[in-house]
Amino acid sequence: MAGKLKILYAAPLGERESALHRLWALERAGHEVVRLPMERWVGGGGMYGKLGWRLATATGWGPIAGRFNRDLLEAAEKARPDVVWGDKLLLVRPATLEKLRALGCTVVNYSIDNPFGRRGDPGWKLYMRCIPHYDLHVVQRDRNIVDYKERGARDVLKIQTAYEQTLHYPPPAGWSDRERTRGVSFIGSPYDDRPEFLLRVKREFKVAVAVNGTRRLWEKRMRAEDLAELWAGDEVYGDEYREAIWRSKINLSFLTHSNEDEFAHKSFEIAACGGFLLAERSRGHAERFVEDEEAVFFDGVEECAAKIQRYLGDEAARERIAAAGARRAKESGYHNDGQVRRILESIHALRAAGRG
Repeated sequence: MAGKLKILYAAPLGERESALHRLWALERAGHEVVRLPMERWVGGGGMYGKLGWRLATATGWGPIAGRFNRDLLEAAEKARPDVVWGDKLLLVRPATLEKLRALGCTVVNYSIDNPFGRRGDPGWKLYMRCIPHYDLHVVQRDRNIVDYKERGARDVLKIQTAYEQTLHYPPPAGWSDRERTRGVSFIGSPYDDRPEFLLRVKREFKVAVAVNGTRRLWEKRMRAEDLAELWAGDEVYGDEYREAIWRSKINLSFLTHSNEDEFAHKSFEIAACGGFLLAERSRGHAERFVEDEEAVFFDGVEECAAKIQRYLGDEAARERIAAAGARRAKESGYHNDGQVRRILESIHALRAAGRG
């Protein structure tokens, strides 16, 4: 690895944010990271409210956009970083990015989400205009490499979402079904047809599924009486999230098709936690885990239910597959240190070539 870098890191940095985990990986690698938390500006909780945020992300104008772009430039002028790393900066203007580059900064955009997808997330209009003004875009879909280049991107690197090794690790030795008080578990959001899918598993195949998530999102997608059949509690994070995986005999992981995902972030976290992973079948998952040896896959409700019925009572098989999945996740570098290392290698190459 080339020399250490000074990095101005603009991202949501709350304790529940995966961006914070990538920051930790940068610090573990010995780089100096200057934090610029986005919570002050982003979303309805920002200093100018939801309407101000929508105006800013659509046009780049209004008090919130002006304040953010001034603050970002001031932070860069003060810190004089080698790199400005932004996680899905929806408020930055093209002119601001060019000013950062003129200061000698390599400007990097990291985005887990898909601005070209069908999910309909708000706030991408200004972001799209900025694509040609970054030195490097970091994405997680093959399709996005083409999408970004067609929009004028200079460089695009595909990586994958990752687990955080300080949070996601296997349970203590001797952990068994005595401690696994949850049968089949899903922790996450009600994207796509997940509510209907899980209800069918419960009703048609008589398999109880324990769901944790953000209740207001699930309530938008399900009648109260239907949700009551699945509900196990609110979204869990950090230690509670890891321990919910530990306490589950089977952990479900779905692709977000409306986001055109090739694999699920959750899959790497479940595997790293030593959980038995039952994931939606995809090329992305199959390339990263050996089916029926390191993870188990399904297509559709019927196969999912059949796999649940096959493995729910077979503790030895679940533990063998889960242990192999955890080894694969660690040895193949599905953690933040491994994925951030690849990004840093690209940044160093750009800087060595005088392109960033």
